[in-house]
Formats: sequence, C-alpha cells, structure tokens
Amino acid sequence: MMAACADDSGPEDETEAPAEETAEETQLKAGLASEPVSLDPHAANDGNSLYVMNTLYDTLVEQNTDLEIQPALAESLEQIEDTVWEAKLREDVTFHDGSPFNAEVVKANLDRVRDTEIGSPLGFLFDMIENVKVIDEYTVQIETAYPFSALPAHLAHPGGHMISLEAIEADNEAIANGEEPFSVVNENPIGTGYFKFEERAVSGEITVVKNEDYWGEQAGMDSIAFHFVPEDLTRIAELQTEDSDFIYPVNANNVEEVDNNDGTHVMQSDSASMTYLGFNVEREPFDDERVRQAIAMTLDKDEIINGVLNGVALPAKGPLAPTVFGYDENIEPIDRDVEEAQSLMEDAGYADGLEVTLMAYDTNTGDIAQVIQSQLNEIGIDVDIQMTETATYLEDTANGSVDMFLGSWGTVTLDADYGLYPMFHSDNAGAPGNRSFYANEEVDGLLEDARQEGDEAERLSLYADAQQMIVDEAPIVPIYHSVLLSGLRDEVNGYYQFPSSFPFFRDVTIEAE
Repeated sequence: MMAACADDSGPEDETEAPAEETAEETQLKAGLASEPVSLDPHAANDGNSLYVMNTLYDTLVEQNTDLEIQPALAESLEQIEDTVWEAKLREDVTFHDGSPFNAEVVKANLDRVRDTEIGSPLGFLFDMIENVKVIDEYTVQIETAYPFSALPAHLAHPGGHMISLEAIEADNEAIANGEEPFSVVNENPIGTGYFKFEERAVSGEITVVKNEDYWGEQAGMDSIAFHFVPEDLTRIAELQTEDSDFIYPVNANNVEEVDNNDGTHVMQSDSASMTYLGFNVEREPFDDERVRQAIAMTLDKDEIINGVLNGVALPAKGPLAPTVFGYDENIEPIDRDVEEAQSLMEDAGYADGLEVTLMAYDTNTGDIAQVIQSQLNEIGIDVDIQMTETATYLEDTANGSVDMFLGSWGTVTLDADYGLYPMFHSDNAGAPGNRSFYANEEVDGLLEDARQEGDEAERLSLYADAQQMIVDEAPIVPIYHSVLLSGLRDEVNGYYQFPSSFPFFRDVTIEAE
C-alpha cells in the first residue's frame, strides 16, 4: 500500500514518498514420509494424517508440553456424577468458515464419530459414551455407560477434534447422495485450529495458513507447506539444501549425518510407541500359538536395534512403553531360545519349515524385515518380504489379507486403555487397531473391567494381567519402543514433539538470517 498520495490541488511533488516496509511472510517447509489418508479427524488414525490435522483442529481439552490435560475449547471438564461429565465451553470461538462453536457442535461431533453407519475407525475411543446432552448454548453433558476415568485423555486425542457443524452437514448430504463418508470434510477441512486449510496442490502438497482469528495463542509462522517424501535419504537431502526446514522421521542410521551437516540437527524425544511384528492369527500357520511363540523366541531384538536403529531404541518387553500409565516393568517377555523355538515348530507340525510373507512399508521396516528374514531362517522359516506403500499396507492389514507384518502403535493418550483396547480387544479387529485379529474372551474381560475401574491400583493390576496374557499368546511380538527423531534446520526454534509422535507447530519460528 502507498504510504501517501499526491494532492491533485497542489503542485506536483517530484519526490516519491517511501513505502512502508512490510514484514516478509514466514513459511515452514515440512517434509513428511507420506500423504495423509484423510484430513477428516473421524476418518483417519495414521500418523501422517494426524500430524497435519493437529494444526487445523482443536479438542475440548488438550495435553500440554508437561503432558498434563488442560482446558482447550472447553473452559472446564468436570465429572459431576460417576457416569456424567460436564463441559463448559468457550464462548469466543468461531470455525474457519465463520460458523460458531457451541454445545450443538460438540454433540454433532461426538455423535458422528460414534455413528456405526458412518463407520469411523476412531469410534472405539468413545464407545463408552451413551449420550451427549445439550444443556444450554455453551454447556454439554457427556453420559458414559460406566465410570471411565480416562475420558479426558480420550477427548484430548485427535479423534476428539471438533469439525464445523456446516461441514458435517455437508458431508451428511453427500452421503445421502451416494458419496463415501468423510469425503467432503477431507476435501475442505474446517476446524478452529491455529492454522487453517488453504489448498492441496496437484503434487499433493498441503498448505495451511495462520488463523488470524484464533481464540488462543497465535501461531509463530504465517504458513506451513507439508510435502511428502517417502525416501529417507531424499528427505535428508531436502533438509540439507533448505528445501525443507523440518523433516520427520529421520532414520536412526542417518542421525550422525544430519548432526554433522552444517546447519541441521536431529531432535531426539521419548516416545509412547511400540514397533512390533504382527501375525494374522486367523490365517495358517499363525492360528497356532506355538508357531507365534517360536518366532518370538527366535527374534533377536538387540540385533535389530543395534543393526538397523544404531542402538537408538528401547527393547520392548510388552506392548506399552515406559511413558504410558499402565506400563508394567515386571512383564515376563518371551526370551530368545532358538533350540526351544525349533522344538515348538516340530510340535506344531512344521519340522520341515514353512514359507510366509512379511509386509513392510518404508525403509525402516524394510531393513527390519531383512534382519527378521535372516533370523527366522534359523528355524526353517523362509520369509518373502513384500514392500508396499503406506496406504496399501493400511488397507491390506485392516482387511486381514496379510500373513505377517511390521507395525507400530503410539499410545497417544499415554493411558493403557488406548495402548491395549484398540490393539487387542476383539471388537476392534481390523482398521481400529487389532490388525492381528486377536480374540481372547479373558483379555476382552480384563480390558473391559479396567475401563470401568475407578481405583488406580486395581486398574494397574488388570492391565498387568492383560499384558502378560498378550505377551504369552503372542498375537504380536513387541520389538522396541522408538526414540522420536525429527530433523530440523538450526534456525528453527520453538519446536516440540509429544511422546505420541505428534509435532507441535504452534510456537515454531524461523530465526532470520
């Protein structure tokens, strides 16, 4: 804009008034491993989707960087009865489309994510909710089927992101016209977050821009451009050439390269994740727990961690990381014993060995698969490694068309319910998390009882029993708890990564050169 303009009534001024200097817009260039499955928070539970969506949406309550639950869109969340929680909502919040945030919106979102006809893969997070009741414009009550002390942690999960009511209604109309659920919100995601969706390029790059009307603390950057680079070395090259300011993840074998490069470094953070070898227990030969146990006895976790991850990981005893409430250090893992493994294979009728396929989906899991392939040769198992893209991997493991697969699970809420119930309860077979199709009535009962138990010590006891049973029956083999590795340009400040693996971009700034 011009700082001044000429007065037509006076003599012409030969000198031009100087223009005001405007601050250069700042953009964070973020390189992720793959494109989001969806930008509808009720449609996707994969990391890359959540990394982008966390900039666009807010939850009623949220986890702060001290890993404590604090108010967000709800000014308060109080358990007023054993099975009733009351949320008092902020009155100063609008969605990116200008529509209001209120109790009706909360009800619409929690009803939608629980609607079995729509089929959200995150419905398990809220299946203890029986009713959502609007008390007044900014007060809502959530009624649960039983006392559930972990509800605030579940509401802080991205599955609790609040979508514009108008966007939900548009999606419902599209469904009525024969379109797939979640398609409208995915194409035009509308939340209340500190960034708002701007565009998705033909290349797949997604740009989000600062929400100037954000109800909370403003974002430090004007925009973020998320681009998607499956190859680890290409992501690192982009960081080194300044085509990216941030990349995730960094392969453990490349940490030294990034740290030794001028202008880049790796941030290491504790995680709540577990990487595992999974079996489809409904398919032969993995319907025989002796085969699964034999494989568990043959895996050398230290060789995997040291050989593939450069030692940057913690061997896993069970499915929960030490950062998670419910972790039991007394779990007895299946220790390596190749001789006993061979005996189990003989007992199961596979003295002459067998042939299986193992699905992996990126460089890291591919490298792990090669080590496992070599190790299982010791007991006569011939492993055919099947490399695929993330989207295909998620689809195939969800529909049960895979023998063995390498997977990971992050306990986002830092509560054992989320680390165990989705992965091992029979109701959650497939996409919700139980990709091994494991079904054990006793484990189901322990997990259900733990959900309903108000006494903390008793909850821990129930979870300990469930974990030991899961480890013993080996529907999966827990391999390691990862260290989160993010690559950053040195001029990037204010970045934080939650143990869930979610990047926190709100406070990020880039120091001027």
